[in-house]
Amino acid sequence: MIRICPSILNADHSNIINEINRVARESDLIHLDIMDNVFVPNKSFDLSASEKIIKESPIPVDVHLMINEPEKSIPKYLEFGAKSLTFHIEATSYPEICIDQIKSHGARVGIAIKPNTPFSSISHLLENINMVLVMTVEPGFGGQAFMEKMMSKVTEARAEIDRKHFQDIWLQVDGGISLETIDIAFKAGADTFVAGSAVFRDKSPGEMVAKLRAKIS
Repeated sequence: MIRICPSILNADHSNIINEINRVARESDLIHLDIMDNVFVPNKSFDLSASEKIIKESPIPVDVHLMINEPEKSIPKYLEFGAKSLTFHIEATSYPEICIDQIKSHGARVGIAIKPNTPFSSISHLLENINMVLVMTVEPGFGGQAFMEKMMSKVTEARAEIDRKHFQDIWLQVDGGISLETIDIAFKAGADTFVAGSAVFRDKSPGEMVAKLRAKIS
């Protein structure tokens, strides 16, 4: 199954619920990037804005925590109602605690890895999670160029997921996903695609989501 998850990082933040509604019908989840200006050199939605987005979105929200010590913040986003929550392996010394926190609320557990982080850093955790996120840009800013050299990591992750028969694990890519790159990631083994700039810089964001899906369907 293919999933398209528009990232609202580059959407119009002054009218964010309307922006979500423009893509909701064609999308599987809304991707919400949370940045602390520490783990990455940028800051995004605060707690109040995040709560509004998670509670008012007509489709499930996939929260991507790009913050240090995520175990301190995970409970807040789960209380808001996040259905999927991803943290970075590089940002915590306690990945098992993060996993347990997310599972205790019945949400999907995701672990993300930055471009310079090998897949082997999280492979031992596969049996306890629901999603692997391979970053195809350096996290922190939207609109960056797709890093095709990350496809070897996607292929490695896909091979390990399939070898261990973890059918419930989604393999997500995030960064530079567009009509020109989505097929490259799909052929490498990804099944869940975060697209931000390509969607919200288009005059018809919902139609762009449909085009992205059609490209690999």
